Amino acid sequence: MQRTFVEVKASLGTLCHMSEPTVYEEDLPDVITVVQAREAGGVEVFESAEVPAPRPAEGQLLVKTAAAGVNFIETYQRSGVYAVEYPFVPGKEGTGTVLALGDGVESFSIGQRVATTEAATGTYASHFLVDAAKAVAVPDEITDEQAAALPLQGVTAHYLINSTYKVAPGETVLTHAGAGGVGQILTQLLKARGARVITTTSSEEKAEIAQAAGADHVLGYDGFAEKVREITNGDGVSVVYDGVGKDTFQGSLESLAVRGMLVLFGGASGQVPPFDLQELNARGGLFVTRPSVQWYLRNAEERNWRFTELFAHLSSGDLKLNIGGTYPLAEAGRAQDDLENRRTTGKLILVP
Repeated sequence: MQRTFVEVKASLGTLCHMSEPTVYEEDLPDVITVVQAREAGGVEVFESAEVPAPRPAEGQLLVKTAAAGVNFIETYQRSGVYAVEYPFVPGKEGTGTVLALGDGVESFSIGQRVATTEAATGTYASHFLVDAAKAVAVPDEITDEQAAALPLQGVTAHYLINSTYKVAPGETVLTHAGAGGVGQILTQLLKARGARVITTTSSEEKAEIAQAAGADHVLGYDGFAEKVREITNGDGVSVVYDGVGKDTFQGSLESLAVRGMLVLFGGASGQVPPFDLQELNARGGLFVTRPSVQWYLRNAEERNWRFTELFAHLSSGDLKLNIGGTYPLAEAGRAQDDLENRRTTGKLILVP
């Protein structure tokens, strides 16, 4: 019997990887495998299931998953800290091969590798949907693991130093949690720019990781503000990138130079309580901002700019990703348990 097929050819932009974009309709799956939380709870609520395969709506891509990133927010969704509808398939970050295009998609080809941190369906799955406008093409020299590990943490680091506070060569910067995923990427990108990096960690083991990433000074959390002042001859730093939150916020303010900026991009230790804005004036006309990634991926042009530069840093060797563990998709619960209990360092990846 002669098979029918859909052939799609698209003109691709700078990021796009050319391929022969031919797919046969019967190659599209009827069902896909997902890992879902059946209810709120511990990792024991995860179960593998087969569900009807989605089809791309207008402007969407159907992607066969090659690898998916594991992030802390997904533990909050599974446990019920963040309200979601159960059964729930976690994951917004992943990479894979385009199997089908929705109506109107002209920027990608079938057979092309893409990555995203804004998937429309959960990436803890053998296949996922993503809006074409929220995907980027993956260059040949970038591996699937790198493409899955990079998006959320890489884009976060990129917007922090390029858009929230644009760091100039020679500036001194303080980052917290220098051994963490974002912290390691931040340090490497800052050093590639010619900045001096002071960072904090909670142990000797983590201090070695931060030093390997290129940090100029690695401090413990106790009394870090005073030590920052000593390193900077009393001046303080131009900017603090703080993803820890409640436990470091006051010390971060105390570490800033006149008219310095505190960029609070996370709350690993808890949320910062209300404080008197007059303190910003008293400490030298300081700035405080609370960004998140959604405000720095506003359109395809901005998204492609960030990923193009990140991929270039990977290709040049300026940026190396620390992948702390690769797990079969069915063992997503073990991956989250390892993440919550800090048994690994670096990014955790799921592979179908």
